[in-house]
Amino acid sequence: MRALEIQELIGPDGFALVERPDPEPADQVLIDVQAAGVSFPDLLISKGMYQLKADLPYVAGQEVAGTVRHAPAGSRFAVGDRVWAGFGTGGGFASIAAADERDVRPLPDGMSFVDGGGLSVNFMTAVFALRVRDHLNEGETILVLGAAGGLGTACVAVAKRYGARVIANVSEPGKVEMAKRAGADEVVVGEDWRDEVLELTGGRGVDVVADIVGGDHTLQAVRTCAPRGRVIVLGFTTGSIAKIGVNRLLLRNVTLVGAGLGALDDADPTTNPTVEALLTELLHDGLRPIIGATFPLEQGADALRAMENRTAQGKIVLTL
Repeated sequence: MRALEIQELIGPDGFALVERPDPEPADQVLIDVQAAGVSFPDLLISKGMYQLKADLPYVAGQEVAGTVRHAPAGSRFAVGDRVWAGFGTGGGFASIAAADERDVRPLPDGMSFVDGGGLSVNFMTAVFALRVRDHLNEGETILVLGAAGGLGTACVAVAKRYGARVIANVSEPGKVEMAKRAGADEVVVGEDWRDEVLELTGGRGVDVVADIVGGDHTLQAVRTCAPRGRVIVLGFTTGSIAKIGVNRLLLRNVTLVGAGLGALDDADPTTNPTVEALLTELLHDGLRPIIGATFPLEQGADALRAMENRTAQGKIVLTL
């Protein structure tokens, strides 16, 4: 099989396209991969900066869509079934991927493989954050930071499906249209967005902030919340983790919520099935990822470079 392999922990330049032996049929589902999503953890893994430490050479990729090549005895899947899958251990940037059956889901009729390849990391995380860790209510106002990227557009789209008013923050004017395409009601641009958000909310602030960015933005998020507001921490794309005096939470009656899907699923195996069921409802209702660009597998390093230099918008997917 063809595979995009990390051979050195130096970022995108450490990838190489190689031939590997096909996985052996065993107790896992083997998938002929048609599309593989690219996510921020893939970039961090390629630099040795993620909690999952790659044992080199390592095939990155945590989400795929394709057709079943092999299913173990007693499986609910059959050869030829259209599926999507997510797996935290990697292996998706290849023409054949192996996944535990619990991590494989039927691809809805009418959904393309490219869309299916962009579901697991971002949309599972968005639904988990907004509906399991938090419970975003219809009519609430949410601010999504980093709203033009893969996870940001997923949070915008999921929040709109749950009936929220969505204010999106993007880093530059060229990303405004992507946030609007995902469903944002209003978009604020740049690093200093607090005053504009307060103006848009009549001085009250927002009910929820989905914080993908981290760093100084997290403190701004706390200061932008309405009384009894919630800040959901989903990531740190700036590479900086905020240090917040808890007096700010007390004085403003703000709740800080961590949303780490993989970590909770390890402790409570019912987590992923719960999130999957919620996401499946939304998919059947027409929810789709916002695809920003596709790259062939052999150009996977270029896809990660676009993510690294922050020119990537929407969900980036590799095609095979």
